[in-house]
Amino acid sequence: MDKKTLSRDGTSLAYERSGQGPAVVLISGAMSTGSTVAPLAGLLAHHFTAFWYDRRGRGDSGDTAPYAVEREIEDLAALIDLAGGEAALYGISSGGALALRAAASGLSVSRVAVYETPFADFSEGSAEERAAYTARLTEALAQGRRGDAVELFLRLTGLAEEMIRGARQSPMWAAMEDIAPTLAYDDAVMGDGLVPRELLATIGVPVLAVAGAESPAWQREAGRAVADAVPRGTYRTLEGQAHIVDPNVLAPVLTEFFTP
Repeated sequence: MDKKTLSRDGTSLAYERSGQGPAVVLISGAMSTGSTVAPLAGLLAHHFTAFWYDRRGRGDSGDTAPYAVEREIEDLAALIDLAGGEAALYGISSGGALALRAAASGLSVSRVAVYETPFADFSEGSAEERAAYTARLTEALAQGRRGDAVELFLRLTGLAEEMIRGARQSPMWAAMEDIAPTLAYDDAVMGDGLVPRELLATIGVPVLAVAGAESPAWQREAGRAVADAVPRGTYRTLEGQAHIVDPNVLAPVLTEFFTP
């Protein structure tokens, strides 16, 4: 990414922009950089000014300790300023939780769309699993065991043990270890892992929660719960899609939603 801006605390943020029209800022999820949402941004740029960026601690962006979710909301504020003072937000997975928190914080956000934010209310054993994950992740990162932290995350997502072993041998593993400390950031953004209904009830702008029809039932129920919790919420499923969503399928849905 060849563009840079500064967040309120001085952290350098790397970003890209493309297109013309109302601004949309795209937010990636855990263990990913802005490149993850770049294909979707390219499609949205036919109708909007699309911004995508490396969240702090990832890719070409900097980082400043200590971390707090409020710093990531300030990062979005900096991008919204670049966009002219108002923007719609799209977030995938835990990036969706950040988008929702940013809208609830009072930023100049016109609309919010989220895809499969992994609130685990409807997943068996969710509260205990989340608490154990947080404790083990905190310990692994404190001891510098980045590989173990990545394994914990992959296991949380339901990846099979043999696939985790294979991932450790892949060329991508070093890059995953590089951004492993940001797993704690996404964990903080997700809170206790459950739908923050009281917070969502304060969001006054339209919210679209989307899930794939092929995703597990708990994921779809979580999306429906998000839409139900906000005053102006809508829920949709995408046929044939799962958590790794096809941008060509998602882009028309977002275009319709984000068009004033």
